[in-house]
Amino acid sequence: MPEAASAQAGRATIGDSEFDRDTAVTPREPGVYDIDLSAGWTIINAVNGGYLLAVLGRALADALPHPDPFTVSAHYLTASRPGPAVVRTDVVRAGRTLSTGQASLFQYDDAGREVERIRVLASYGDLDALPDDVRTSAKPPEIPPMEQCFGPQDGPAPVPGSSAISDRLMLKLDPSTLGWALGSPSGKGEMRSWFGLADGRDADPFSLLLAVDALPPTAFELGLAGWVPTVELTVHVRCRPAPGPLRVSVVTRNLAHGFLEEDAEVWDSADRLVAQSRQLARVRLG
Repeated sequence: MPEAASAQAGRATIGDSEFDRDTAVTPREPGVYDIDLSAGWTIINAVNGGYLLAVLGRALADALPHPDPFTVSAHYLTASRPGPAVVRTDVVRAGRTLSTGQASLFQYDDAGREVERIRVLASYGDLDALPDDVRTSAKPPEIPPMEQCFGPQDGPAPVPGSSAISDRLMLKLDPSTLGWALGSPSGKGEMRSWFGLADGRDADPFSLLLAVDALPPTAFELGLAGWVPTVELTVHVRCRPAPGPLRVSVVTRNLAHGFLEEDAEVWDSADRLVAQSRQLARVRLG
């Protein structure tokens, strides 16, 4: 078998990948799902917020009559840990083209009390039923070719703030947004990167929920270090992504009083804007 064909044959596929297995929920009863949150998607000791959003997104896809997330808004209440969790869903409205539901993820704390970790309100539809008409002034981010960009594996030491999740992602960061890694942050609050899953699985609507929260925090390029926990994250999925690597651009324009916003755009290999998001996050000043 030629080398290229062999590499293609070894790629994970949608529905049969580590991401799919680690976000799969098991129905316990109608509207209630069990999952074991994987330690493979942690940053330091915290479970990544985009991974959590994909978990709840999978539960809502099962609970609602429509398959695809269109808009998902999440409030992160307490830090999630790897290990057992339960997701409870509720159908708010089931319409002809859109259905809306809510979901919460719960875990037990050290005292054995049930604690709500994240609460989501989302509307689902069918991305394949959308019209082809597009009228936009948005443009894909200008990122150098992948071979001119750098990932965690290219550095002499682990990227600050990265952990197990970096082994499961294909990140190639734009060198112009890597000043923080060299001790010279630009102060611009921008982060741009090629994005994919390390096992080669192509993107789908649920991995887009991960992509918007997978890059290093823009706070790094503002000269800040440390954990930047998400308070609220809203994602709009605009269309089903084409096969191939994604390009992700994240920008912060206003850091004030210990909080910042991050606006993200995700573009596919066909130069289509496939997802947008905005999140509010806390930063440690000083």
